[in-house]
Amino acid sequence: MYRFLLTPRWLGGTALAVAAVVVCVWLGSWQLGRFEDRVTTHHETEQSLTASGETRPIDALLSPASPQVTTETVGKPVSITGSYDTEHQLLVPNRVLDGKQGYYVLTPLRTADGHAVAVVRGWAAGSPSGAVEPAPTGPVTVTGRLQANESVGSNGAVAGGLPAGQLGMINRASLLNVLEYDGWYDGWVAADQVPAGLTAVPTVQPQGGDGLTLRAFQNLGYTLEWFVFGGFVIFMWFRLVRREAEAEQDRALGLDPVLD
Repeated sequence: MYRFLLTPRWLGGTALAVAAVVVCVWLGSWQLGRFEDRVTTHHETEQSLTASGETRPIDALLSPASPQVTTETVGKPVSITGSYDTEHQLLVPNRVLDGKQGYYVLTPLRTADGHAVAVVRGWAAGSPSGAVEPAPTGPVTVTGRLQANESVGSNGAVAGGLPAGQLGMINRASLLNVLEYDGWYDGWVAADQVPAGLTAVPTVQPQGGDGLTLRAFQNLGYTLEWFVFGGFVIFMWFRLVRREAEAEQDRALGLDPVLD
């Protein structure tokens, strides 16, 4: 009854169905691997953010060979020695901490070679105001945690349109537009020791760097879609085989419909 499967038409159709299933399984497995990679990145980033580690000079993590803050270095404790540029303190509004709206207090720290580090000395609740304890004068050594550059839409960051003395987004490009120093270190540093009236800023998860973004769940959705497509091909092949077998059986019994 199933000898029709050996005919050229059915051999070709079966080969095509097998190829389609193989492609669906391969694409589904590839999308699943992408999802698993993003989940692994998420766990590694979480471990990096929660690990205390040894405090190292900022130049040990941001060197000419590796000048950018990455998911491997974000949250790492660093130390910087220099002098605060107290005349160019910036307030960064629309920053939420513990469910409360507030702002960061950012004071540039100039190193001996003229470079600058964006140091967030703490967070205060409410609207930006100048009623903040001034940064110390003279040489200081600041310890804190490396933070990734902000981008529009991350943690309240905006591109511009703020009054003088305020900064909408903490990244090298925005800082260069405000203060033209010889050079800025990438990212910023959240100071561990904060003045009275401010709260220490915890390590901020970099946008899109933790692995569990919308794209990660899109990968998971695509995985299910490809596996469903593969299952549908198998279902349709068996359904066509069954229908053909029933037709063969009807012909063998002389039950073919009579055509006028």
